[in-house]
Amino acid sequence: MELGIALVGFGNVAQGFARILIRKRDLLTTRYGIIPVVKAVVTGSKGTLWDPSGLDLEAVLDSMVNLEDLSGVSALPATLDEILKGDEVSVVVDTTPTDLVTGEPGLSIIKKAIESGKHVVSSSKGPVSVALPELTDLAAGHGVAYRFEGALLSGTPSINLAMEAMAGCDVVKVQGIVNGTTNYILTRMEEGMGYEDALSEAQDRGYAEADPSGDVDGWDAAVKAQIIASVIMGEPISLDQVERRGISEISRDDVLAALERGNRIKLIAQVERRGRNVIASVSPMELSLNHPLAGVMGATNAITYETDNLKDVTIVGPGAGREETGQALLADLLAIFRERGGSVVRRSA
Repeated sequence: MELGIALVGFGNVAQGFARILIRKRDLLTTRYGIIPVVKAVVTGSKGTLWDPSGLDLEAVLDSMVNLEDLSGVSALPATLDEILKGDEVSVVVDTTPTDLVTGEPGLSIIKKAIESGKHVVSSSKGPVSVALPELTDLAAGHGVAYRFEGALLSGTPSINLAMEAMAGCDVVKVQGIVNGTTNYILTRMEEGMGYEDALSEAQDRGYAEADPSGDVDGWDAAVKAQIIASVIMGEPISLDQVERRGISEISRDDVLAALERGNRIKLIAQVERRGRNVIASVSPMELSLNHPLAGVMGATNAITYETDNLKDVTIVGPGAGREETGQALLADLLAIFRERGGSVVRRSA
């Protein structure tokens, strides 16, 4: 059975997802009974590809590598509106860069796709942060799914773990290392580097942007704390309700002094239920070395759920990477297929 896909955005994450689809093509058919066919690639600066019979993904990827645009692939001219009109595409995969204040451009793309009767899988934090209740209501009203596993811990299945694998548990507290950049910096400081040198190295390795404020000032982690509160704890909150403090004032001496006390400093996103309220914060915390998050080093992410039925559950995994985040997109796509079955796919000719 054929599953028509439109990729909106074709940067590292979408390319990683495309490579997974190529590599796993036979397995997806034999194990899950679906034939994923990418029929459109829509970008903001490199053009749009559209072929209702399916694009040659390997040619698309080669074009991006060799030509740095999509001009080397044969396709029909089309706009996103035209692509969404028919029934050739069932799922829109949004991996566009996001503005955490407005949620754009992903927010408008997701709305348009849902209103066109398409399921949506996205790795974008902005729309979840800005408009989650609106988008979930919109998806329910149009009988489609909106999933965003990759918005929290990239490919590490943190949302699906809490909402599906731990269904029936009450999550009363969550603590997470949800930003790999700051965890890498703190790790290198423990190994003897000063803050500025560790930050510079993180930038050289591609972990931190030229403007690292989104990471080191705690904004990225704060958005993820907001997502945890809204999605996992069931209490939608705004970003300004998350108390936030980053690591820019933490020195190597602070890190080493904590170690002498038998602790380790980590930037922790924490969300907990206090009576009827859900309180969310991001701050550097000293964790005892026997805490499940204390041993998570480098650019790795981790999250601990404190629950009633299972007590503490911790998952550790990558918080970034093109194929790692691509795996989150694939997991969401397969979840929609399991839940919706024949309403997601159409029989191939």
